[in-house]
Amino acid sequence: MFPKSIVFLLILFMLSSCFAKYRTTYREVKRHYAHKTMPKVECIKNDTLCIQVASTGADTLPLLLLIHGAPGAWWGYMNMLDDTVLQKKFHIISVDRPGYGKSKLLKKRAVGSIEMQAQSLLNVFSLNHSKEPAIILGRSYGAPIAAKLATLAPEKVKQLIMVSPVIDPDKEKFYWFSRYGRNRLVQLFLPKEFNTATEEKYMHAEELRKMLPIWKKLTMPVTVIQGGQDWIGDPVNIEFAKKNIPSSHSQYITIQKAGHMLTFSHQEMIKEMLLRTNSAKSRMITLDLASGK
Repeated sequence: MFPKSIVFLLILFMLSSCFAKYRTTYREVKRHYAHKTMPKVECIKNDTLCIQVASTGADTLPLLLLIHGAPGAWWGYMNMLDDTVLQKKFHIISVDRPGYGKSKLLKKRAVGSIEMQAQSLLNVFSLNHSKEPAIILGRSYGAPIAAKLATLAPEKVKQLIMVSPVIDPDKEKFYWFSRYGRNRLVQLFLPKEFNTATEEKYMHAEELRKMLPIWKKLTMPVTVIQGGQDWIGDPVNIEFAKKNIPSSHSQYITIQKAGHMLTFSHQEMIKEMLLRTNSAKSRMITLDLASGK
């Protein structure tokens, strides 16, 4: 039988190797933009936090705000930031949520708080000068944060889009490696964003229960898109959305053979939805694309 120390080192190796394939490094981002224009990257600061954002498109165009899951960073939406068609129609801003990328809290607070995460993004609206309400798109763990943000400033939000949302507190998934993620020694070997994701993971079910009264406050158009083969977020999350979101302008799309990363696998479908978001024709096109017709 292996000594416990050897077993522990093997676990560390598996964790770091497992997570490596889900991580994009800044070096890879620089390589990606070696021969193309990089988004404008800046930090919004106040006395409690620093939020790093990346943006493309003129700031006089309507705002498209992109919120990543866990782990993640602004460059998780590089494909949308780089899209020249979207750039002509939107002021696209992708954020680093607190605890990810270069965003950080200057005063110690719980990173896993959905309320805090949403509050921290309110100042992002000030970067846009179109005087039009925004579209907010949140993916995975970013979806409930996007929803909370929409209720904090409903007059500034035209539409909420939740992609692969993790929103049902009773369907929170834990994986084999989750119980090791809080070990201090393990955390020394993992990137900061994975330690932040672990902190969020252990708070998420409780935080989602705090969100239960919030869903009824969503009065703007809401679109929920879910992959039928999503192994990260349980596909039944879309059923939770149907039961709890009262907006009469909401739509729910399940793409049966799709997984979790729909902003990549179904980028064109989401792009069409964004470009035609205010027309009835847009909803018909979206549903046709979602069903594979």
